[in-house]
Amino acid sequence: MKEYKTVTEIAGPLVFVEGVSGVGYNELVEVTLPSGEKQKGQVLDVTENIAVVQIFGTTAGLSTTGTSVKFLGETMRLGVSEDMLGRVFSGLGEPRDKSPKPVPEERLDISGAAINPYSRQEPRDFIQTGISTIDAMNTLVRGQKLPIFSASGLPHNQLAVQIARQSKVKDQKEEFAVIFAAVGITHEEASYFMRDFEKTGALERAVLFLNLANDPSVERIITPRLALTTAEYLAFEKDMHVLVIITDMTNYCEALREISSARQEVPGRRGYPGYMYTDLSTIYERAGRVKGRKGTVTQFPILTMPGDDITHPIPDLTGYITEGQIVLSRDLHRKNIYPPVDPLPSLSRLMNLGIGKDRTREDHRGVADQLYAGYAGGRDLRALSAVVGEESLTEVDRKYLKFADEFEARFITQGFREDRTIEQTLDLGWELLSMLPEDELKRVKKEYIEKYGAKFRRKEAAIEAREAAAKAEAKE
Repeated sequence: MKEYKTVTEIAGPLVFVEGVSGVGYNELVEVTLPSGEKQKGQVLDVTENIAVVQIFGTTAGLSTTGTSVKFLGETMRLGVSEDMLGRVFSGLGEPRDKSPKPVPEERLDISGAAINPYSRQEPRDFIQTGISTIDAMNTLVRGQKLPIFSASGLPHNQLAVQIARQSKVKDQKEEFAVIFAAVGITHEEASYFMRDFEKTGALERAVLFLNLANDPSVERIITPRLALTTAEYLAFEKDMHVLVIITDMTNYCEALREISSARQEVPGRRGYPGYMYTDLSTIYERAGRVKGRKGTVTQFPILTMPGDDITHPIPDLTGYITEGQIVLSRDLHRKNIYPPVDPLPSLSRLMNLGIGKDRTREDHRGVADQLYAGYAGGRDLRALSAVVGEESLTEVDRKYLKFADEFEARFITQGFREDRTIEQTLDLGWELLSMLPEDELKRVKKEYIEKYGAKFRRKEAAIEAREAAAKAEAKE
């Protein structure tokens, strides 16, 4: 291990060391302050004879004289074991729950290794989150990366906790674990996550990594990688099915921009580094299934869109790399609808691989398409009726308007503790579709209308008959 006392400049969390040789990118560093206190760091950049070191932690007390830098000759590694389940760690992998550090079975490089495309298996098998708008219309499958696009003030943290608590593989008893990584959150949010996981018992099958807002920005770069390293170990060495939830990727990208600015790099779009696409891909592409391995890694990253702008570089680049998006709506949130998932801009590109006969139910695809069409038609008619008035609409149009209202009130809306099975969700879909005339149901097969929708149509017909009779009696 080489030690240098040639610190020439200190710029915020960055230390510039001259006269170095044989130092590698991302190499771990131990910095000894003039007071004798030791800090960990990482090599951010190396030129001919200058190394730029990012310090993990406070830089108070650092000076160009009396500071020594020791290069440890290895990249950052995480000690992993099954004992990590049920534990809470900091953004650097240190215990936050006042229990001793687990004894590691292996020490793995947090950068991970790219999965050989030839070794990748197609993501499939339905993951039931218990949330109707996701399970029915934007289905999550094992091995997929499906982000949630949220905005400031929307309940994405509650949704993340609910998904972590309720997610399961339908009709299977295989081991299922949740890795939850919170990046740049407040102390209040950290307490909320820990309290909910402990209270509901979800912590028993989960590992939490919590990086707080007052922690160094470089920690935000490391936290998702620690979470994914743990997930890969549990999935590919211990044959578990692992769901990784990372919130908030916007804080990750802000840290990336901050470090890029400190390194005086030429900025790209909106000040973010030009390599942000590549950097994000090194996180998102760690999801998947591998041939010959039972375990899988599924990703649910969450990001808040700055200014509610879906074209902002963070959601824009994320959308290119991942396989769809779940979009939260401020309009639905204003109507006091939880979870405010808007099905129209949302999409799961791998949905067809995880649904259908023997996976969810044979009518799933048709019901999802018909619900989407009905809700889209109802939303369009809302705008039209605001101009011409509801009286100018046809009887069928008024049914679509009523369908859109009921869809929001009964299908999208559900309780924070409400865990719906896929059968309950699809039956609710049929119940709502029974409000529309049968000749409008062009996206579902007639055999499925008879098999699954007939009882709801009879019920709806009886309700309409009672309403008509009541109207007639009122006129008399």
